[in-house]
Formats: sequence, C-alpha cells, structure tokens
Amino acid sequence: MDTQQFEARKRAHIQHSLAGASQAQGLSGLERVHLNHEALPELNFSEIQLNSTFQQKTLKTPFYIAGMTAGHSEAWKVNQILAHACQKRGWAMGVGSQRRDLETADGGSLDQWKKLREEVPELVLIANIGMSQLIPADFARVRQIVQDLGAQALAVHVNALQETLQPEGTPHFKGGIEVLRKYCENLGVPVLLKETGCGFSPSTLEKIASIGLAAVDVSGLGGTHWGRIEGARAAKESIQAAASFTFANWGEPLVDAVMAAAKVLSPVTEIWASGGVRSGLDAAKLIALGAHRVGYAQPALKAALSGLEELEFWMERQEYELKVALFCTGTATCRDLRKKEGVWRPSVI
Repeated sequence: MDTQQFEARKRAHIQHSLAGASQAQGLSGLERVHLNHEALPELNFSEIQLNSTFQQKTLKTPFYIAGMTAGHSEAWKVNQILAHACQKRGWAMGVGSQRRDLETADGGSLDQWKKLREEVPELVLIANIGMSQLIPADFARVRQIVQDLGAQALAVHVNALQETLQPEGTPHFKGGIEVLRKYCENLGVPVLLKETGCGFSPSTLEKIASIGLAAVDVSGLGGTHWGRIEGARAAKESIQAAASFTFANWGEPLVDAVMAAAKVLSPVTEIWASGGVRSGLDAAKLIALGAHRVGYAQPALKAALSGLEELEFWMERQEYELKVALFCTGTATCRDLRKKEGVWRPSVI
C-alpha cells in the first residue's frame, strides 16, 4: 500500500463528502412517506422512551453514527469527538474503514483505536472492513483487528459502484457471500453488512437473508453518493469522470431498500437504515417502515467538525424530533411505532 496516496485519498473523500454536489438529495423516497397525526395520543410526552438494545446491551437511543473516516492523521480528532458524544448520548458508532490496519505492516491506526477504546469503554463500537479487502484477508488478522478495537461487531461494507469509478479502486467481489458466511459462523462477534449509499435490491437481500448476518444496514440512495465523489476525484478527462455523470443517481432509494428488507429479512436480522437521513422525523418514518436502528454520516461529520458542543446539540435535536414524532403518532417507544398498523401512508406528491 502507498500510504501517502491512501491518506490523500481519505482526506479528499472527507472534503468531497461535505460538498452539496456529492449529495443525492431528494432521491431517498422519504418525501413519499406520511406519518399519520394522532390528535389524541393518550400519552404524556414524558412517557416517550427511545431505549433500544444491541446484542443484549441497552442503549439510550436507536441511533448510530455510520463509519466515515480513518487511516489519515486528521481522522483521529474527528473520531475522538464522535466517540465521546456517542458514549454520552447512548448512540452506537461505526469506525471508518480499517483497510490500512489490515494491509500495512505497522498496523495502521490500531494504537489510536486502542487509546480511543480506553477513553470510551461503554461505547458500542463497530469495526469496519470493505468486502474487496475482506475476501482475500487472513481470517486471524481480521479477528485480531476486531479484538484490538474492542468492537462489539464487525461491519463489512460493500461499495461496488465506488470501486469501479475510483481510480485506485479494487472491484473484486467474487466469492463474497461464502466469505461472509464464514465470518458470521466463526468470528465470535455479530457481523453486519452495510452498503455505502446505493442500497440493497430485493434480489440481493434474498441472497444474503440466510447467511447469519446480525443486521443489514441498507444505506440507500439519498445521501452522500460515492459515485459522484469518485467522479470528482478522477482526472477531468478520464473515463471514470465521464461515467460518474451517467451513474450520478445510481442506487436503490432508501425507503425502497428498507421496505424490501422488511419483507425479505428474517426476524433475527435487524434492519439498519441510513442514507440521506437528515432529521428525527426522517428517522421516525424509517422506523415505521421497519427499521430497528437509524444512522447518520455526513450531517454528523459536519457537526463534529464544528466541535463537540455543536455535535451534541445536533444529536440532541435528532433525539427530540424523534420523540415528537412518537408522541404525535400515539406511540411511546420505537418498537411501538415499528409494530403499529396504519401509522403511515404514501404521501401525495
């Protein structure tokens, strides 16, 4: 691995992810979902509870921060801010891609991850390896990375479109399902499969429904679009830059992916929803559609770059908005909202 090139790429990813042109806004499908207002909720607002569980651990909220950045010098401070805020407010947190930890002789940033874990011992922390790196990886090495992080789970991210458009991409996914099955059976911690903004179609969900995944983060179209980012990074006259315009809206809308997952996945496989979530009301809509946990990426990164105080205020707002949505639909918990019949209807657009 060329570590200088790798670090430069990771910095560029952060810069481009903050740009409006990289956001597939208006494509999530959330505007198609209307939550029915309950004028007489038969509840007091003080009764609303956001508690959730993850592998028998109780968390204060159903929220998580999706893995975003790692492997470069600036990532440490951002992850530290995110981690402290998540532990305080009861959110789970995914770390950025640990490819560098996997592929470099010096172990990449594992020492920093160990230090971070010591600072936030109660945080639900999720390790993160890309599918194209996991397939050829040494199983023992991956398990050691998970253990060194003190992670409660491993997220395997899939990013087929990004890998094909990235100038340095590695679009090698053959054999991925059997590798996933092996890790589900032998890793010793739950394994999650997550997209990175292009969602899961019903046919893909059918293929992975019975391999033992603890959760699927559908990460649908509607938020940061990595095809657009890689197109912006590519040389101006390159084939990748040209093709990125063709695929600028590629993917399964977030709402469609959540609804498909609710139909296909077994009750033991949780549905995690991310990809264009911008408010607690968005989160409520996704929970009503069947999501067990709701994730944020770009908005959380943007807030974290402004400091811990700004991030905590933003997180508190998401929690408050979700509580308001629960109260105004006559449901006291997220589970109630997920199970309640007739709580939503297609919006007239």
